[in-house]
Amino acid sequence: MDIQTHEELKAKIWEIANRLRGPYHPPQYRLVMLPMVVLRRLDCVLEPTKDAVLKRRGELEAQQMPEAAMDRLLGKAADPNRKHPLYNTSPYTFARLLGDAENIAPNLVSYINGFSPIARRIFERFKFADQIEKLDGRNRLFTIVKAMAEIDLHPKRIDNLQMGYVFEHLVMRFNEQANEEAGDHFTPREAIRLMANLIYTGEQDVYKPGIFRTIYDPACGTGGMLSESEKLILSQNARAQLALYGQEYNDEAWAICCSDLLIKDEDTANIVLGDTLGDGKTRDGFEGWHFHYMKANPPFGVEWKDQKDVVEREHNTLGFAGRFGAGLPAINDGSLLFLQHMISKMYPYAEGDEDRPGSRIAIVSNGSPLFSGDAGSGPSNIRRWIIENDWLDAIVALPDQLFYNTGIFTYVWLVTNRKPPERRGKVQLIDGTRFFRKMKKSLNNQRNEITEDQIRLLTRVYGNYQDGETAEVQIDGQTETRVISRIFDNREFGFLKVTVERPLRMHFAASPERIARLIDQSAFANLAVSKKRKDKAQVEREEDEGRKQQEAIRELLATLEGKGRYMNRSAFEADLTKAAKRAGLKLPAPIKKAIFAALGQRDPDSAICRDAKGQPEADSELRDTENIPLPPGTALPLPMDFGPDKPNDRLIAAFRGEIDAYIAREVLPHVPDAWVDYDKTKVGYEIPINRHFYIYKPPRPLDQIEADIGRLEGEVAGLLKGLLT
Repeated sequence: MDIQTHEELKAKIWEIANRLRGPYHPPQYRLVMLPMVVLRRLDCVLEPTKDAVLKRRGELEAQQMPEAAMDRLLGKAADPNRKHPLYNTSPYTFARLLGDAENIAPNLVSYINGFSPIARRIFERFKFADQIEKLDGRNRLFTIVKAMAEIDLHPKRIDNLQMGYVFEHLVMRFNEQANEEAGDHFTPREAIRLMANLIYTGEQDVYKPGIFRTIYDPACGTGGMLSESEKLILSQNARAQLALYGQEYNDEAWAICCSDLLIKDEDTANIVLGDTLGDGKTRDGFEGWHFHYMKANPPFGVEWKDQKDVVEREHNTLGFAGRFGAGLPAINDGSLLFLQHMISKMYPYAEGDEDRPGSRIAIVSNGSPLFSGDAGSGPSNIRRWIIENDWLDAIVALPDQLFYNTGIFTYVWLVTNRKPPERRGKVQLIDGTRFFRKMKKSLNNQRNEITEDQIRLLTRVYGNYQDGETAEVQIDGQTETRVISRIFDNREFGFLKVTVERPLRMHFAASPERIARLIDQSAFANLAVSKKRKDKAQVEREEDEGRKQQEAIRELLATLEGKGRYMNRSAFEADLTKAAKRAGLKLPAPIKKAIFAALGQRDPDSAICRDAKGQPEADSELRDTENIPLPPGTALPLPMDFGPDKPNDRLIAAFRGEIDAYIAREVLPHVPDAWVDYDKTKVGYEIPINRHFYIYKPPRPLDQIEADIGRLEGEVAGLLKGLLT
């Protein structure tokens, strides 16, 4: 790409955009400039054949040619080699529009309406007609058209790759002006190239001459993922037959993507406008489809409240027959929903069967999907479903400050249902956080970029598939040799979350202070609250009776004050029952519970409180959990159904020995009275990638730190002395 031309082009377009100031605020420039750039590019493409198209149109109208046939024939008049018609039947071009300044607004509308149906649909989504009227009313339309007419955007001068960069730069600038949230970003092309290199590594079939493959992006934006994938494959296999598919919910991004495909003579019908997850009005545009390769950078760190009803309904009614059977992530991040959606579109796999070729997925996310959610939660279950099905191939950690609108660390997940034999049952983690180059000029939050050499290095590390592979990296200006590749068994990411209980021990005393605490117990306080609402006299009677009952209970408890402190709840309960019988009072279970709570106090020296069956009662305040790693040799998938309501009997049967051994070794030596509540045992999965590459650096010796402090104190004292003098 010609960098100088690219920079000049960006600067010129932004200079034109600034002429909109006044009628438009900077965040609104996109309403004019995005469709205007697309329009000018199409104008550059079609201007050389304009006269030929007009002549052919006259001939076809004289023959009363049907509309459908006319569309195809006019397309051939514009370019006989095209498969998808692109032409304009109006008499105008940008140059000719400038010849009639007084009527430029209606002529521009006529020009847009003269495009072939596919191109017209693009401008309908831009809603550009509204802006034409506004521009004309503010006397800016002629100026903008004239300035754009001076820019040559013909593909022979500005190829599709460079044009893609221009669009992404413009969208980034407009997002920056509008202060869009972090998830609404566009993927840097170097990150896309890295994903493309990773996903096609080891793929021999895709480089066979004449091979047909489909590529899909469920959040395609302006089409960068699709374009880069196509470019990489065709650069090494010009005879590959590729079909690009995508879905995008933003009208402008969809229109830009379609215009790019249209100019390249690719089928824009494969780009669906609508919400991939489903928002009640639009839905998955490729329901029931499968694709060979899938890549995406979906919104991350962004709420999916608008899709909540549709997603939850599909999850609850269809389960694994739908897209979201494994679980639902937290409402503030929908990344794992997109990943499940993509997994649902994987081809089945059978080795050697062309009808069951399997699929490969590359998706970008923030760190949250790696570890968020407790054992048994939606995110944990999604990770478990992916890993136990042996679909997670690798995760590559990327540098921070790589994206335009967010500076956080990001991660590429590689997922496939056709791992080669050596990768089966394992996951590769790659630390790519140190592989970047500082940009000469930052773009909002993007201050780092990945070079082509670094892309090749990371791709090579993935392809080498070596545990413990090292590389030289820069850390705080120093070159260090660090491990950047680790390989783990699938089960190493799983653990059993075991609930450890300890017995409740309490002593009881009927002192005036503790009896007074009874009023804080809702069951006791409600005795003096009437359930009636309308009959005031009856309300007063019931409340008066309740207060008398409360006083009778207090007097009853006062008779036990002389007994002193009870170190055993059973003894206290026995005396309480006898006293109530003597007083002729009935103490329902809720009142008894209120008395125990008010008069009791936790005491490690007291006897264990037991239930009616003689079993120890658990103290909720002492309850703890232990995460027990899955032992070596664990067979996956584990014997447990998904969902919080499913029994875990088979899970306990499989791991009872490991759980008991762990508790005996790690817990009972410290708290001998503890036990496990097996019914609460859950399976969890997390991928703590940063922990596996962390290297501990001990602090400097204390004498060095002390010397530095002394030196600084001396400097401060000298400065203060200078101020005083």
